[in-house]
Amino acid sequence: MDFNGSGGGNELHNNQFYPSEESKPLLGEISTQQPPPEGNNNHKAGPCSKRSLLHSSSGMRYKLLQEGDIQVCVVKHPRTFLSKIFTSKYLRRWEPHHLTLTDSSLVSATPTGYMEAPLSYSTIEDLQLLSWDNAPKYCVQLSIPGGTVLLQAANSYLRDQWFHSMQWKKKIYKYRKVLNNPSRWDVVLKEIRALVDTALISPLQDESIHQAPLHIISTLLAENTNLSAQDHENIIVAIAPLLENNHPPPDLCEFFCKHCRERPRSMVVIEVFTPVVQRILKHNMDFGKCPRLRLFTQEYILALNELNAGMEVVKKFIHSMHGPTGQCPHPRVLPNLVAVCLAAIYSCYEEFINSRDNSPSLKEIRNGCQQQSERKPPMPLRLLRPEPPTPPPTTTLSPPPALPLSPPPSIINSSEILVELERNNNTTNTLHKAPPEGDSEPNLIDCLLVSPALNALSIQLPAHADRVLGCFALILKMLSDYDDWRPALASLLQPIPFPKEALAHAKFTKELKYVIQRFAEDPRQEVHSCLLSVRSGKDGWFQLYSPGGVACDDDGELFASMVHILMGSCYKTKKFLLSLAENKLGPCMLLALRGNQTMVEILCLMLEYNIIENKDTQLQIISTLESTQVGLRMYEQLCDRQRELKELQRKGGPTRLTLPSKSTDADLARLLSSGSFGNLENLSLAFTNVTSACAEQLIKLPSLKQLNLWSTQFGDVGLRLLSEHLACLQVLNLCETPVTDAGLLSLSSMKSLCSLNMNSTKLTADTYEDLKAKLPNLKEVDVRYTEAW
Repeated sequence: MDFNGSGGGNELHNNQFYPSEESKPLLGEISTQQPPPEGNNNHKAGPCSKRSLLHSSSGMRYKLLQEGDIQVCVVKHPRTFLSKIFTSKYLRRWEPHHLTLTDSSLVSATPTGYMEAPLSYSTIEDLQLLSWDNAPKYCVQLSIPGGTVLLQAANSYLRDQWFHSMQWKKKIYKYRKVLNNPSRWDVVLKEIRALVDTALISPLQDESIHQAPLHIISTLLAENTNLSAQDHENIIVAIAPLLENNHPPPDLCEFFCKHCRERPRSMVVIEVFTPVVQRILKHNMDFGKCPRLRLFTQEYILALNELNAGMEVVKKFIHSMHGPTGQCPHPRVLPNLVAVCLAAIYSCYEEFINSRDNSPSLKEIRNGCQQQSERKPPMPLRLLRPEPPTPPPTTTLSPPPALPLSPPPSIINSSEILVELERNNNTTNTLHKAPPEGDSEPNLIDCLLVSPALNALSIQLPAHADRVLGCFALILKMLSDYDDWRPALASLLQPIPFPKEALAHAKFTKELKYVIQRFAEDPRQEVHSCLLSVRSGKDGWFQLYSPGGVACDDDGELFASMVHILMGSCYKTKKFLLSLAENKLGPCMLLALRGNQTMVEILCLMLEYNIIENKDTQLQIISTLESTQVGLRMYEQLCDRQRELKELQRKGGPTRLTLPSKSTDADLARLLSSGSFGNLENLSLAFTNVTSACAEQLIKLPSLKQLNLWSTQFGDVGLRLLSEHLACLQVLNLCETPVTDAGLLSLSSMKSLCSLNMNSTKLTADTYEDLKAKLPNLKEVDVRYTEAW
């Protein structure tokens, strides 16, 4: 569409800065007007003397106006000499109006005078930019049947903004009207291309400039569902330029999904949809606000999987999203990919989730657990939850004959270990808690193992769902292979965000095992700590993939790997060992019997820290350790350490000790191993280079009451270890150490503390209040230069 004066100039401007295809005319409209000759600034047009302006603002951008204040004047075409006099520029009357640009007309907030009735865009024949000869006034001329409407702005920028906004509204109104009544699809396709070009070359800078054409086209597609596949592709190619910087609207996403499902091998999927999906994954903030964007991304990935190369293409796409460097520059890519994978995997099990016969509610599962508690799951290594003791105690369980208590046998088989552990667990309540009562939510693993409905559940996915599951489970594997993505991925998967039907499906848990293995192999604490549950009372991946767990399909290799990495980090604590003794003692003993060194170390630590109180169980652990060479060697070393400790306590030694500055962990270990320090009560390590690693030596000092760690690198890990073993500590100096709330909170178990220096640490006010409440003997506290000060 061309405009007098401004049309030619605008075309030149747009062609200069936007090298896209020239805007095509609307259906049935042909532009016949030409720009004015150059140098002719005084040509006549209409009832007044004026000159047309070329729009020559270099690169100027405008925001789309929706409303604003402007002066309005309406000039009727003069028919007589007298009417010419009354319509001259000296006798014109200007009216102030607050105009609103609606989708179909120009409306005044005060419908009086010139603007008593709305001015429809269909009645506007032409728009021009005008300037008066003598006094420069900034006007826009609207040519209407029988006259002219003049809009006068305060400055040239505002005038141009009104001009382009009305021009855009008029074009969109006419395109919407034309495309709502299509006759020939070849003409419609031409108009769609013209609409796209109009949006691309518009000087208006507003989100709606690109969104409005997309909404018009999506409405057109929704109302015409009988298009051919070729028509689909032509339309997608035509609107592709608009999708480079804009998300497709929901209806258009539905259209794209349909195309991906029906023609997955179409080149449009690769050439047009790829940059669109890449933009969605890089910039989308919440799929919950637009779930069809997620569905479109899901269908696009499935379409890639249908190509000849299959998952190789998907793998290249994932790599392109990560980038060639070791660090992905787009933080939203991973969360968005995980969200797509979770939704796709959930959709595979919807049939089972929506069927009450196959998937009972949580209340039904809980009732099933309570009513069928005597039915033991067919998992050979799972420790059974004890039942409340009922008289007579001998009738609760009738186990096979137990192992002889003395002398302990040199070799024990796994079945004997399991039987004896079940007997001990049912006759003592020292390690286990009673099962939850009331309406609390049952444990996930117990629900899957004990509930008759799910225990007998046989999941056979349809062929399509099986392909979807394989595709997105493999994507999760790919994501776990990137080192920079693994911490965030582990955090996202830590709450186990999968339906229980998926966890009961052997194929899914087998596919996911690779991801869990990658977490277990990662030395970073922020990764492998996500194997544990999010909070106490909930199951984590550690429980699911340990022997007896619903996902375990091996003899405990993955379980041993998880325990090894956790014990090598900051989980070498009584709490972690106690949880293993409560729930996984059978698997630990079985793997130790098979020579697993990590499990042998676990059993030795349980004996050293007095985790096991039952004498029979202690004897079985000792017999298990003596059954293998590595176990026998480590048990003998444990016995030697115990004898040395008793000898140390017997011999006594100094009561005070101060290490020289710049001493290291190795120096401290060498010193403590060179003599007897059973009576050592006061130890100063101030201004040395010791770290949390020296805590392994400090916990061997049974009489220690005062410990000075001022200006050392002793951190949270060592603090947690001290809190579990040095219950008699009375004075602790942590001034200028890197300890944080995570470690300081563990001090709440040291009830004997009466003096605590936390000067210049990362202590917060909340932790300080918590420590004061839980340490009744605390009398001297230094919290200067902390948040709590």
